[in-house]
Amino acid sequence: MRVLSSAVRFAVLPLGLVFAATAVATEETQLVESINAYRSQAQKCAGQASQELPPLTSDQRLVLSASGPVDLQQAMARASYPMVNVQAITLSGPRDAQSAITAIKESFCQVVLDSQFVDVGVSHEGRDWRIVLARPLLTARLGDAAVEGQKLLEMLNAARTQPRQCGGQPFAATTPLAWNATLATAAQEHSRSMANNNFFDHKDRDGRTPGDRAELAGYNFQEIGENIAAGQDTPRKVVDGWLASAGHCANLMNPKFRELGAAYAVDPKSDAGIYWTAMFGTQ
Repeated sequence: MRVLSSAVRFAVLPLGLVFAATAVATEETQLVESINAYRSQAQKCAGQASQELPPLTSDQRLVLSASGPVDLQQAMARASYPMVNVQAITLSGPRDAQSAITAIKESFCQVVLDSQFVDVGVSHEGRDWRIVLARPLLTARLGDAAVEGQKLLEMLNAARTQPRQCGGQPFAATTPLAWNATLATAAQEHSRSMANNNFFDHKDRDGRTPGDRAELAGYNFQEIGENIAAGQDTPRKVVDGWLASAGHCANLMNPKFRELGAAYAVDPKSDAGIYWTAMFGTQ
């Protein structure tokens, strides 16, 4: 169990307007949305390029006092949040969500772009902010990889029956995907590789891309795509995260794809605990 805390102090200016509770809540919501928008695209952070990440889920148990010292481990225990890792960002100075996200990008990009974190809570009092990011224990009871992969297929096909907007790109309802065992094998191997080697990336440790893995598995494709996820312990959470992410959403709504294979893998020693891969293809 790891408990980390980070803090940055900015110049505190005299308070101007006193915001109503509804305005504060709006600022908190806006900051969560800004963090998720930031995570949804590859970013330059600490000299490295990040991967597109699924959105964090707001969890009221992670909303702590915005000011003063906080014992994160005790706070999570009191809130009955079954954490594995938790980290807090404390800001003093930003007047609104826009200023806060600017400060976070400048000083805490590595925290908010960490793929292990799944949930977030934001509190805001005047110009004090506390953003808590956490990864919970895996609490769901999952079937084997093929069973859960088939559940993903059902949910993705349900999503494809409805027109939707993926970021700025509109998609019409489209045809269902068919299960493909070869793609499922390739997906299982990549999920296992991510879990056992503790990484989160479309390119594996040998430099192979989704197309490379599909080809090695024996899938002769015309089109290939891949969605990955980490930390979510149910197919529903995985699909909801993908639908909220422009790039993942566009992949799963792509009418060119005809088949799917999907699987998860677990390794409790890894940062995220559980990793998912869905491979989309057309032969």
